[in-house]
Amino acid sequence: MPSITNASIAMSPLFLLRQIRDVMAGAATAQARLDHVVRIIAAGFSSEVCSVYLLRAGDILELYASQGLKATSVHQTRLNMGQGLVGEIAATAEPLNLADAQLHPKYVYRPETGEEIYSSFVGVPVLQGGKVIGVLVVQSKNAKRYSDDQVEVLQTIAMVLSELAVSGQLVDAQEIKAATGGLTVQQLSGMRMSAGIAKAVAVLHQPQLVITDYVATDINQEKARFEQALLSLQESFDQYIQNSGLSDDDEQLQIIETYLLFTRDRGWKARIDEAIGTGLTAEGAVKKVQEELQAKMNQLASPYIKERIQDLEDLSNNLLKVLLGKDIAPQPAHLPEAFILVARSIGPAELLTYDHTRLKGLILEEGSMTSHTAVIARAMDIPALAKVLGATTIIQPGDTVILDAESANVYVRPGDDVEAAMDKHLRHYAARETEYAGLRDLPAVTRDGVTISLNVNAGLFVDSKNILQEGVDGIGLYRTELPYMTSADFPDVEVQRQLYAQVYEQLPGKRIIFRSFDIGGDKKVPYLNPGEEENPAMGWRATRIGLDHPGILRTQFRALIQACTDRTLYVMFPFIAEMAELEAVRRLFEQEWAQAAQKPPEYRIGAMIEIPSLLWQLPTLMQRVDFVSIGSNDLMKFLFACDRGATHMAGHYDTLSPVMLRVVREVTLAAKAQNVEAGFCGEMARKPLDALALIGVGVRSLSVSALAIGSLKAMIRSVDLAELTVYMDYLLSSSEPSVRHWLEAYAKDHAIVL
Repeated sequence: MPSITNASIAMSPLFLLRQIRDVMAGAATAQARLDHVVRIIAAGFSSEVCSVYLLRAGDILELYASQGLKATSVHQTRLNMGQGLVGEIAATAEPLNLADAQLHPKYVYRPETGEEIYSSFVGVPVLQGGKVIGVLVVQSKNAKRYSDDQVEVLQTIAMVLSELAVSGQLVDAQEIKAATGGLTVQQLSGMRMSAGIAKAVAVLHQPQLVITDYVATDINQEKARFEQALLSLQESFDQYIQNSGLSDDDEQLQIIETYLLFTRDRGWKARIDEAIGTGLTAEGAVKKVQEELQAKMNQLASPYIKERIQDLEDLSNNLLKVLLGKDIAPQPAHLPEAFILVARSIGPAELLTYDHTRLKGLILEEGSMTSHTAVIARAMDIPALAKVLGATTIIQPGDTVILDAESANVYVRPGDDVEAAMDKHLRHYAARETEYAGLRDLPAVTRDGVTISLNVNAGLFVDSKNILQEGVDGIGLYRTELPYMTSADFPDVEVQRQLYAQVYEQLPGKRIIFRSFDIGGDKKVPYLNPGEEENPAMGWRATRIGLDHPGILRTQFRALIQACTDRTLYVMFPFIAEMAELEAVRRLFEQEWAQAAQKPPEYRIGAMIEIPSLLWQLPTLMQRVDFVSIGSNDLMKFLFACDRGATHMAGHYDTLSPVMLRVVREVTLAAKAQNVEAGFCGEMARKPLDALALIGVGVRSLSVSALAIGSLKAMIRSVDLAELTVYMDYLLSSSEPSVRHWLEAYAKDHAIVL
């Protein structure tokens, strides 16, 4: 079947686009402009018909404008998604080019349109954000196929039309979002990184770039702009690699090099060149190809291909930044007073650029609860979820979002019933906080007179208001590594001394336990290269790095000693597997202590118990330390060989397993025998029920996030510890995988506040 030649286009593609642009920029109503545009397209293609269908709520495609079909069918003809040729284009997001439309199995006869006299048919999807929002159709009486070039021109016109289609002047903006899945109520789920509940408006970490000019004035100039922008992007990647100091096997380097390969992808570049050739600006062409890739990704099942297309989409965003010549990172002045951040992924440095007083929650499509971004989210005391699939596509800027990290759910644009229920829950939560505030000036003492030491975990933001209250001893775990995870170099003595001194100034008279750095593993830093590790959490990290690079560790010890001038210095060593390591790191500290010109009146040495091998060295350990702290996050992971970041393993092992609780009891008994304080600083301790079990098996010092202090103090003051201890002894003899149910019943029967 012969094709309609390019000569059949009555005007050049660029001239056609300019005419459309001028009409769209006019002062007429949106409907009048659309009516004018279809007349221009029909004339430009020397065809009798041009029609535009727009998507309405309920997956309905409505005929919104037409040149050639019966005028009475406009706003009357409607097709379901997948119905007819127009519905097929919308469902597949692919063009359809037919010489005789009526022979196609999807053809549907609609007598009100009068289209039965037309044979040839070409239609293309109108895309926005990779989703179909309409269909643009050209028809002719001649039974001939349109050329590939003409289909390309029609796709370019559809790209320009999409801006008018989503303007809200034709179809209500909220209905557009509803029709594309953008405004319907959604419930998403993910993996908890940091606990809590928040309700606020959404802010996208990388909001959609706004392109104001789609139609080129000079095609050759636009091609040159594209090539120059691509070259600049390649040079920035090259420069990053040269200055990063990354080794060949570093994952971050491999990602950048993959992006460099994508910038030389001939197929991708050719598609953008073709789009510019049809009359689009460089940024308009990049956006057009990006939209097509997004539409393809929505149709694919292969994770590998989806990932590659996603990488090309990321590359397109970077290229658009260069072409638009502006920084799209949200400025603090433009952010809402309270917002939940939504991102595909985000590094710790990027997360820390946001005002933590406004940031109320974090939702990521990627990540895990063991990532350093998760560590920082917990340090900021904000609820956070990872692996929330489709979050950046479904959640729109300004949407109301309820982030319930306790149940690992996200409610997007919640309905009145959901919002009312969650508002009630939040009011109850606020009321509980008010009750806890009433306990502020009361000590953390059980009903039978046993004092429990309450402490706060910190490392970025010291909440002195909570720490200085009665019954809070101070900071039980200061994570010294967090400020350095975003630094290009390990900080020198003076930088560290100032940081530690500031903490002391904020908390006069309070104990502060500094944990020596726990970098490495999943907390990668640019100045250390661990090489390729299959299990980085069990690899070269924390004290192991310090012993291999004693100069770094001694620098930190020197700064700690200098910062502490008028009180006891508490230092705790993490990730100790055997006594030889403890002795070696203690010698390094004592060497710095001996050489210090000015020093605190005394020091106390502690160790984290998080590697199971240390459990068989407890008697010796307790003779060489002043205090210990159980780190349940790693300890439980290693005990049960269960990665907390593995989605399919979530819920397999309960923190209230008799096995875990027996381990804790063994530690507390060994510590008590040597008059050593046994604390607990894992995530488990922040939950009142779990903390109830811990004090029931002998723990007398808890270190948690500042937000958990009130609920723990209320629980402690409502329990008779002697009775609880007897009951816990009974529960620990159980062979069940968890004693949670029995402990909940006990708490209810004994009016313990949870």
